[in-house]
Amino acid sequence: MRIGELASRTGASVRSLRYYEEQGLLTSVRSSSGQRHYTDDQPERVGFIQRMYAAGLSSRTVAELLPCVDAPSQDNSDAALERMALERDRLTRHIADLAATRDALDGLISTARAYREQLQGTATG
Repeated sequence: MRIGELASRTGASVRSLRYYEEQGLLTSVRSSSGQRHYTDDQPERVGFIQRMYAAGLSSRTVAELLPCVDAPSQDNSDAALERMALERDRLTRHIADLAATRDALDGLISTARAYREQLQGTATG
């Protein structure tokens, strides 16, 4: 199938599919005229890639997880589970950092409101 059909079947943009290929996550065979052709199993692979991106994983991490799909084995499965756990820990730290940043902003908002109330009090007094 051509890239447009793969995009249509998966909901991925043509640009995304080209990016996946540039990152080594997806492969195609080029016709003599240079058009990309994909095998019938590629929609499933694109779905897997999309789920990995939706989970917040980078293309590098997705590439590290693909051996579990391409060559299933106990070792590849263990490596994938370990890598996903590391990514989950990274996301947990990031969430904590974002919560601290939000709390700091809440403090600034509170201070700004109090200051505004003081200004309103002196303007009416």
